[in-house]
Amino acid sequence: MEDWVSLLEIFLNSPCPEGEASLWLQKQKHQSSSFLSHLIKPSNIALSSSSPSSSPKQVMKRCMLIETLPHSIQSRIISFLTIENRRFCSQTLQLLATNILKSEQHDFWVQKAAHNLLDAVSPENPLQKSNSKSNSILNFNLSSSSEEEEEEKEEEFEALPNWLPSLTPTDSLLPWLPLSPRDLRTNFQCSNVLDGSIVEIPVIKSDNEEEDLTQSAEIETVPIGFESNCVATLDPEIENRAVAFKTQLLTFDSATKTISLANEIHHLCRDLEVGDRLAVLGLTEPWETDDENASILLTHLSGGTKEFPWSGEVLCSVILPKLLILHEPASRVLVTAIIEYCNVHKRAAVDSLLFPLVLHKEGINTPLCDVLTRIVRECLHPAHISAFCQKLLCGEERARRVMCLPCHRCLVSEVLVWTEALFTLLQNILNQNVYLTSDSVDRLISMLDEMASRFSKSLKFGNFLLCLVNKCAPLSKIHKITLMKVAEGTNTFMTKSILSKLGTQ
Repeated sequence: MEDWVSLLEIFLNSPCPEGEASLWLQKQKHQSSSFLSHLIKPSNIALSSSSPSSSPKQVMKRCMLIETLPHSIQSRIISFLTIENRRFCSQTLQLLATNILKSEQHDFWVQKAAHNLLDAVSPENPLQKSNSKSNSILNFNLSSSSEEEEEEKEEEFEALPNWLPSLTPTDSLLPWLPLSPRDLRTNFQCSNVLDGSIVEIPVIKSDNEEEDLTQSAEIETVPIGFESNCVATLDPEIENRAVAFKTQLLTFDSATKTISLANEIHHLCRDLEVGDRLAVLGLTEPWETDDENASILLTHLSGGTKEFPWSGEVLCSVILPKLLILHEPASRVLVTAIIEYCNVHKRAAVDSLLFPLVLHKEGINTPLCDVLTRIVRECLHPAHISAFCQKLLCGEERARRVMCLPCHRCLVSEVLVWTEALFTLLQNILNQNVYLTSDSVDRLISMLDEMASRFSKSLKFGNFLLCLVNKCAPLSKIHKITLMKVAEGTNTFMTKSILSKLGTQ
C-alpha cells in the first residue's frame, strides 16, 4: 500500500481531491485497476463488543481495506470512483458499493457516496435484483475464493477486445488515427509498476506478410531517429532507368505524360526493397519539377494505395525537399495537393513532413509555419497532434521517426530549434483545443524559462505564453512561480495581461 500513500494524502488534504487524484494517476502511470484491487483487499478490523454478563472486549471483523480508513476519506475515494468509473471494472465497483451498503459501520456520507457509485455503474440497483448474478454480488465475502473470482474479473477487464486479433492488415483500428494492425505486428511488453508482472500483447500477422515484416523491421531499427539509411547498391539497369526518369520529368510539359511517368516509377519501385526504392527516388529527383507536376506526381505515385512506408517515401521525395528550402508562401496548387494527400496518408504526413520540417536545422520560418498549421488543422485528429507534440518535446531521438532522403539530412537537425514561427505554430495547435500531456507542458514551460531573455521583446513569444496559461491552466498551475518569472522577463504590451492572468489562478 506504500505506493498509494501520496494518493491517500490527496484524498485527505486536497480541497478538490477528484481532479488531483486523476492527474496523479496519469503522472505516476499506475494502473487504475490495481488501486481498486487494493481497496477491496481483505483486512481485519477490531470492533468493541459488550454484553450484560461480560466486560467489553475486542472482536475481529473481516472487511475490505477501504473500510479501515476514516469515513471522510472513504466518501472522497468513493466519489472519485464514481466520477472516474470508466477507468475501472464495473463489476468490481458494484461489489465495493454493495458491501458498503450492507455494512452498518459507515456514516451517512459514505452510504450516500456508495449509493451514487452503484447508480453510476449499474442501470438498476443490484440490491433490488433477484437473479443469480445479483445474488452472487450480495453474497460476496472476503474469502480466498472471492479473491480468485476478483482476479479473473480484473483480467477480463484488462484483456484485449475479442475483435482485435481477427482484423486483417487492411482494416483501420481507429478511422481518425493513422494506426493499422500492421503497426502492432511487433511483440512488445509492458510491465506492471506495482507487482512487476509482464503483460504480452499478441502479434497480429498473416501468413503472407513475412516479406513486408522484413522491410518494416529495416525501417524501425535504424539509429538517430531516421526511418531508413537508404544505403543500397542498385542494379545498373534500374539505375539507368531512374536517371532517365529524371530527364523526362524536367522535359515533360503535359499532365498526361507526367501521369504515365508516375505510373512507371511506381511500377519499378513496387517490387524493390525499402533502401532501393529510396535510392531510385533519390536518382529521379522528383522534387526538381515545378509545383504543378509535383502535385500530379504526388497523386499518382502512390498507385491508389495507402501502404506505408511507400506513401511516406513519396512525400519525402516529392514535397519535403521543396518545403525544406521554402522562404516565401507556398503556391496554392502545391498546398492543395499536400492537404489532399495528408488527409489520406496521415502517418506519412507526420513522419515525412511534420517531424523533419519542425526539426529544420535553421528552425521553421513563417511560410513553413503556415503550411504546417494547415496540415495540423485539416488533416490530423487532436489526439494524434497531442502524441506528436509529446514525442517532439519529451521523446527520445528514436521516438521521432523522421523519413528523409540522405541528400536532405543536412537540413534536418536532431534537436528542436526555437524560432518565433515555432511559437506561432504551437499557439495554433493549442487554439485547436489539443490536449497536451503533463510532461509536454512541463517541457514547454522549462523551455520558456530558458528562452525568456532571448525573446523578451517578441510579441509572438508573449502571445504563446498567454495562450499556454489560458489553455493549459490545470497543468500549468504548479509552475506558477516559473511562469511569473518568465512573464516578468518580457517587455511588451502583453506583459501586464499575462501577469494579471497568472495572478487570478
